[in-house]
Amino acid sequence: MTQAAAAEPLAERPAVVEESFGARFARFLGRTPVTIFLVFVGILWLVPTVGLFMTSLLKPENTLIEGWWKIFSHPSTATFSNYSAIFHNETIMRSLWITVIIAVGGTVLPILVAAFAGYAFAWLEFPGRDWFFILVVALLVVPIQMALIPIFTIYNTFGLYDTVLGLILFHTAFGLPFAIFLLRNFFIGIPKDIMESARIDGASEFRIFTRLILPLGLPAIASLAIFQFLWTWNDLLVALVFTRNNQPITVAIFSQLRQFGANIELIAPATFVSLAIPLAVFFAFQRYFVQGLLAGSVK
Repeated sequence: MTQAAAAEPLAERPAVVEESFGARFARFLGRTPVTIFLVFVGILWLVPTVGLFMTSLLKPENTLIEGWWKIFSHPSTATFSNYSAIFHNETIMRSLWITVIIAVGGTVLPILVAAFAGYAFAWLEFPGRDWFFILVVALLVVPIQMALIPIFTIYNTFGLYDTVLGLILFHTAFGLPFAIFLLRNFFIGIPKDIMESARIDGASEFRIFTRLILPLGLPAIASLAIFQFLWTWNDLLVALVFTRNNQPITVAIFSQLRQFGANIELIAPATFVSLAIPLAVFFAFQRYFVQGLLAGSVK
């Protein structure tokens, strides 16, 4: 009796029907146009990057008489001497180091402040909390161009013009509204029971923040770090307004292009290096980036 009862659910299981070749072929044909279109779009996006890299491998005399695609038919024309030249160029390397400092500082500082603020807006009760958060959301629509002249005056008054600290503070100020908005919305989705259990065990708010909120919010923080790093690294307008001698790589390349328009053997490799570094950062944290985008989408 027991064996029959145990065998009965097995008998009721539906048989697995193997999909026919025609059905699989029809599904493949249905996906083929979309796949071809995505591959085509991907190739279009890659062409400028590939063209820039190939141009950076050509000698100046070759770039003036033929296109970068000729390197495929004449591989002997490729040389890495251009990269050796920029790594020995004091101006480019100094600008690259300044860019690293600005990008790291302009990423770590707003995320650190936004993490504390996001936790406060999400889980702490204080007077005017909702109104302050509305103000933060309202600051998202303030364009950078509107603040350039007032902040330029303030920087001249306090000696922050043409300083690395001034650029870090500017990127921090304009990165904070979005960072607070993103982290607050992520933190508020963390189950309240976890924090209540920690409070019952005697954990302080700071301990809850460092031991629970930050580890659980790592995907959102990593996604925000990628966005902020890319925005800060690729900035040209702010650096062009607030720097003269301490120029990041974007302004240095722009200055070289303006002064030496035919100096392509310097501009092309410097541009590719400035492109490759944030691209490497993105691929290094891609897993956290995807987790951060999908966090909270499925409950």
